[in-house]
Amino acid sequence: MNTRLLSGLVAAMAVLVGACSTTSGVTVAEKRQSVLNMRNAVLTELYKEKPDVQAQVNSAAGYAVFSNANIHLLFAGVGGGHGVVRDNVTGQNTYMKMGEVGLGFGAGVKDVRLIFVFHTQSAMQRFVQSGWTFGGQADAAAKASEKGGALGAEAVVDDITVYQLTASGLALQATVKGTKFWRDQELN
Repeated sequence: MNTRLLSGLVAAMAVLVGACSTTSGVTVAEKRQSVLNMRNAVLTELYKEKPDVQAQVNSAAGYAVFSNANIHLLFAGVGGGHGVVRDNVTGQNTYMKMGEVGLGFGAGVKDVRLIFVFHTQSAMQRFVQSGWTFGGQADAAAKASEKGGALGAEAVVDDITVYQLTASGLALQATVKGTKFWRDQELN
């Protein structure tokens, strides 16, 4: 495949993911509420699937919930989303965005929810201030509404436990990817 065609496909995927990953609402207050509604729905689903996680989230220094839409086509993938970090000590919310780029074999479109549980205040602060992750990923998903299934991982890294829920999608991929999380200037 020539590089010009691949670049065009990646650009088209980025536009499509960007359109899927925006918050609803017109005003800043409506957009914040949209993110908080997403967070509450994701936590409800997570607690239904893994009831013991609720105590972990409540006793942690803080947690974050992100909605992430991503597309992978042949050798490249892109994704984007939004979320919020909750400091359990201060009660403060920090609204954030995320973007990712991956290289590797795969094809598919997924709507994923990420939940980060910060076991220490310093781990949460590093995440809010730096926000980078880098690593490999292999997954399979075939889910629409309540039907189907998805293989997602639970990982513990650097005083952070990460859970992944697949809301919907069809994907089979093995990639090396970089993900950047950053403060949403409009919502903070």
